[in-house]
Amino acid sequence: MAAAFPIDVSTLAEPPRIIAPAATLFAARARRFAQLAEDHALGDWLRFLALLTQAQHEAFAAIPPLSLPAAEALERARRHAMPPVPALHWQRDGAWRAALRRITAALADAAVPQAVRQSCARLEAAPEAALEALAGQVLRNEPYDADTALLPLVAAALQVYWTALAAALGAAHLAALDVHGLCPCCGSPPVASVVRSAPDMNNLRYLHCALCNTEWNFVRIKCAACDSTTQIAYRNLEGSPLPNAAAVRAETCDNCMSYLKILYQAKAPDGDPVADDLATLALDLLVDEAGYARAGPNLLFVSGSS
Repeated sequence: MAAAFPIDVSTLAEPPRIIAPAATLFAARARRFAQLAEDHALGDWLRFLALLTQAQHEAFAAIPPLSLPAAEALERARRHAMPPVPALHWQRDGAWRAALRRITAALADAAVPQAVRQSCARLEAAPEAALEALAGQVLRNEPYDADTALLPLVAAALQVYWTALAAALGAAHLAALDVHGLCPCCGSPPVASVVRSAPDMNNLRYLHCALCNTEWNFVRIKCAACDSTTQIAYRNLEGSPLPNAAAVRAETCDNCMSYLKILYQAKAPDGDPVADDLATLALDLLVDEAGYARAGPNLLFVSGSS
């Protein structure tokens, strides 16, 4: 199976600090969702997410060339350690709405629950201003309302758009931010982190952006939310029958009472930070009950939306 982030490490003098998303990312994620759905208590939902991420792959493949920051803007962003295409301030164009239409059309032709079909129909009928308002809700992580069921689909389209921006920019145009726990491409928080097992990246940890799927190197045993290196602990689902239970842990920080999951690639070579996160929601319940708050969102999951 092709890796989601193929890199020719033979040409690298040192491990990459930043990894831009590859064209295979959404397809690999769809396969991982389908794999994790087997014999899972949330199997039907995970199979739906496999369909959704496959639709993301098709929308990503069809996205046209996008307007990117000018050379001066890129240099200014690097000089001031700012994201070049910030989620909250970038002037997004209609390409993301076209991606949304492709996603809803693909789901309408698939075996999905009636509630999903209704959400797709609502989005297809919504005026441009309403769609942009929903996009703003997702990007600002605002409190959810009657439109909760629509937001994962909107988020899926925004992921396609920003992932295309990140892929077009490439790692060469990105630099670490002053706030190390935020994405160097779009400034969003991470959904999870991955401890890589590939050559030249063995045992290195990368945070994975919840929005644009960029990854950036982050030291081990450090809180991504507050940078604390003390009062860090790890929790996992002991005795769980889930196939990825041993590969996913929650890194908790008693300094800020937050947590972020870590996926260990050595234990799950085909693992995906988004898919493996959602397949281990029982771990979220465990750390939530212990008083920890999640440090970064998974945009495909909104409580009460499924």
